[in-house]
Amino acid sequence: MNHQNALQTNKRPTAIRLVSTKDMSRQEWLTVRNQGIGASDAAAAIGISPYQSRLELWMIKTGRMSSELTNAPDDLDSPMYWGNVLEPIVAEHYSRKTGLKVRRVNSVLQHPDPDKAWMLANLDYAVVGSDDVQILECKTAGEYGARLWQDGVPDYYQCQVQHQLAITGKQVADVAVLICGQEFRIYRIERDDELIRELIELEREFWQFVETDTPPPSDGSESADKALRALYPKDNGIAIDLSDDDNFNQVFHELTELRTAAQQLSLKESELKQQIQQRMGDASVAQFANGRISWKKSKDSVSLDTQSLLKAQPDLLQQYPQVRQGSRRFLIQSTSLEG
Repeated sequence: MNHQNALQTNKRPTAIRLVSTKDMSRQEWLTVRNQGIGASDAAAAIGISPYQSRLELWMIKTGRMSSELTNAPDDLDSPMYWGNVLEPIVAEHYSRKTGLKVRRVNSVLQHPDPDKAWMLANLDYAVVGSDDVQILECKTAGEYGARLWQDGVPDYYQCQVQHQLAITGKQVADVAVLICGQEFRIYRIERDDELIRELIELEREFWQFVETDTPPPSDGSESADKALRALYPKDNGIAIDLSDDDNFNQVFHELTELRTAAQQLSLKESELKQQIQQRMGDASVAQFANGRISWKKSKDSVSLDTQSLLKAQPDLLQQYPQVRQGSRRFLIQSTSLEG
């Protein structure tokens, strides 16, 4: 690997240009990326990503799950696809708006400190010839994502940028974001050494999970649920006895209590909903002092009655079988007589 220095700085050691990505396939890039924590992994590694849990990231870094399952670069309807398409347009508009020149950085960069060699980064662009800013990160946000930018750069993107500043030794980065395809904003993020120290320690903790092949704790997210199903897709028929495990007996107790409370809340929600439905009657919309409710009939649709079709032509099932993989069901049976 080529260890030439990149992104010169007079104050801090320069990042190591670990490998060029110019002619690299996506699979090769993913292989290199899994050798450490990339900038876009930072938020997930420290547990603040709204999209990916530490457990799912651990599954990817340990080779148990492919990142292609969560990132679909060739899916024409995916945000990732359009983010890649629009990235150079965002960069070009940034240059026009600021008068600053930018250039792509076609390399995986590595922290120069051997103790932090697991810190990797792919920069979108380097800002050329500016004393005020050195890095440009390009983002796009759709209708849903726009809400996350109401108060400025979301925390998980700030972690990404501080991770890049930590590796490169640079002081300032600009984040250019195109919101809903028409609103262009530029945010400036300055290096925060205290935040970087905390970020590095939390990332180091995650990387130790990877190095020791130990799964990090789950966090209740859909991402963690998906990772657990991938990690343990089948049961082995064995029953384990946790009746003497005080910790997990407490976990079980809290779970059953929360299930009961959730059922009661769900029942109350349905009761309030039905009260409003009865009051609305045939009305389409109800306006309230602090909001509104619509209750409208959707359009009729036509679907295939497969049960009747198979009853009339049972041979079709043999001609066109479709196997659906079974999944593990999590069922709770409480023996408590309380309540």
